[in-house]
Amino acid sequence: DAAAYVGDVVGVARESLPATGHGEYYWADLEGLQVVHVDDRTLGKVAYLLATGANDVLVVQGNQEILIPFVWEAVIKDVDLTNGVIRVDWEWD
Repeated sequence: DAAAYVGDVVGVARESLPATGHGEYYWADLEGLQVVHVDDRTLGKVAYLLATGANDVLVVQGNQEILIPFVWEAVIKDVDLTNGVIRVDWEWD
């Protein structure tokens, strides 16, 4: 029976998803948010996320593409869905 659905898009209505807890986000909620460094430099917007096994990674596109690990406290300082901003403390080469 499952073979009949190969290639189809399967989805769940947003209102059917369970509520997220404190510090939990659906990836779709993070995509498109502005990413700002704690020193107020705008780094770009979240294009998409990657699952690496160790932690999720924000792929931020701005002047350059930056990969930022989604690790609370050490890197991710705040996620403000209302204002569409993620504040980070992350240095890259």
